[in-house]
Amino acid sequence: MDEAKPVSVAGTMAFRIGTLGAIVTERFTAAIVPLDLKPKHVGLMTLLEARGAASQLDVARAMGVAPSLVVTLADHLERLGAISRVRDPDDRRRQVLDLTDDGRALLGRCLEVTLELDAELTGGLGPGDRAVLAKVLGALAVGAGLPI
Repeated sequence: MDEAKPVSVAGTMAFRIGTLGAIVTERFTAAIVPLDLKPKHVGLMTLLEARGAASQLDVARAMGVAPSLVVTLADHLERLGAISRVRDPDDRRRQVLDLTDDGRALLGRCLEVTLELDAELTGGLGPGDRAVLAKVLGALAVGAGLPI
């Protein structure tokens, strides 16, 4: 059976995902303010957690942002003690970022905040629908090259 085509932009998956993404981003941003973080800080730490130590340039490429933004994000995270930044002994021009134990603990607090937000967002869904949503979002994330 073919899916019915939406009769308006508001009925498309792209519009709904985009709009919900904006709402979730706003709520997530507000939830991590007490941790002195912004979403891109969490993204950088999540990347380091998933991939291990990486150069600032590699992080910028993976995040799809300008290297100068990674420098700014790393400066803040280094001040928080969440990451370490050292010169690559094989190439002194490269700075290598790595997640510290404090960074892992901070990511743990981010996970707690995010799980609370997940519960709020999916509170109207039954367990089966939550499982299907998690599976579909996981597949979309993999397709977009995101860590899961």
